[in-house]
Amino acid sequence: MSPSSPPAPAPPAPPPAPAPASSPWLNLALGPTLQCLEAASLGMPFEVWKTRMARFRGESTITAFQNIYREGGVSAFWAGTGAKMVESATKGGVLLVSKEAILNACQNAGLSPTFSGIIAGAGGGVAQTSVMGPTTFLVTAAVTSKDKSVTTTKRIVDTWQSRGLAGFYPGGLAIAFRQASNWASRQGFTEAVRAQVRAAKHPDNSKLTRLEELQCGIVGGVLSSWNHPFEVARVEAQARAAAGEPALGFVGVVRHVVHTNGVSGLFAGILPRIGLNIWQTLFMVTLAKVIKQELIGGEDGSNSSTKKS
Repeated sequence: MSPSSPPAPAPPAPPPAPAPASSPWLNLALGPTLQCLEAASLGMPFEVWKTRMARFRGESTITAFQNIYREGGVSAFWAGTGAKMVESATKGGVLLVSKEAILNACQNAGLSPTFSGIIAGAGGGVAQTSVMGPTTFLVTAAVTSKDKSVTTTKRIVDTWQSRGLAGFYPGGLAIAFRQASNWASRQGFTEAVRAQVRAAKHPDNSKLTRLEELQCGIVGGVLSSWNHPFEVARVEAQARAAAGEPALGFVGVVRHVVHTNGVSGLFAGILPRIGLNIWQTLFMVTLAKVIKQELIGGEDGSNSSTKKS
């Protein structure tokens, strides 16, 4: 009797069914909503804490926290919230609309989720720069100024009268570098981690669990903090402008920080920045994806017919 032949291998799992691309109108509504919720909750305290440390680089993480509280109480952690809400409402819409449009285009072109995420994140981050310059300048001025009696409105008027429109864009190159690398890293690292988790735990291309999505967002947020020197340069440039100090270019600011505080000065405020990156990634990458999964369907609420792991 001949030995039985081995069973034929099971056919590979079919790719996930294509889902309709998310509407730009959905992204336009979702972006500002999520970005404002992110900022109004823990985003602003992390932003204020990180900004103070990036400007006053001799303060430790705990000392900076204590000094913020000592100077203004709990409300000091939400200094500049008015300007931040304007920024969040605009940059959130700009980010999600541009990022998702680029992401869909890259995936339809057959690029991997990781590479698509890097390109889309960088494009969305650069698009944000147009609306972020003035608002980040006002928030930085509110946090680093010794005179807490100056209102945001007065600061706007004074800046306009003394320097015009250009006065609201100090450190513009640092902002562009920061935003491009911020969202390229947050989106790209998160998608890379998601791809690894899916390959290990979901070979049938089924959705990740909510807990797995959360964990991927946290890892992506932590890894995206590598570009912190750009953030320190941005804060220093804007704080110098707000204080009326001589302007320095991007390279000049970096040299000044290294000369004053050593290389470690470029990483002042890294711990609250990690917290902020995690928080923003969870809102603008993970939660945005989960909401669109529920509203539209598909693996990520976008056209996934050409997605590769």
